[in-house]
Amino acid sequence: MSEIEEEAFKIIQSKPEGVLQSELWKVLDIDSRKCSRIVKKLTDSEQIERIEYKSDGVKTYLLKARKRAVNPSLLLAGGELLPCIGCEEECTVEECPYLMDWMYQLAIEEFSEG
Repeated sequence: MSEIEEEAFKIIQSKPEGVLQSELWKVLDIDSRKCSRIVKKLTDSEQIERIEYKSDGVKTYLLKARKRAVNPSLLLAGGELLPCIGCEEECTVEECPYLMDWMYQLAIEEFSEG
């Protein structure tokens, strides 16, 4: 991905409600044709979705980043699922003993593999 494509993707990703394509090219300080080519590459690679949108009676597109599926292996350590999933405890990340134990197990696994 080129630098300008990465920048466009980051802008789109930073706005969960979406970014209008007619605004994106202005923010990137590029012409609308170049912006269209960048948007096409991002939609073809399924990183964003492009939704038809009318703004002040003018047709444009709303661009939204697609949510990627989480790699399940990132939620496991020592065969144990990330303890925060489904947890109902009232704690903070810095003080959660379940999370600390899980992270310790993850560190052991990484050290053992290295």
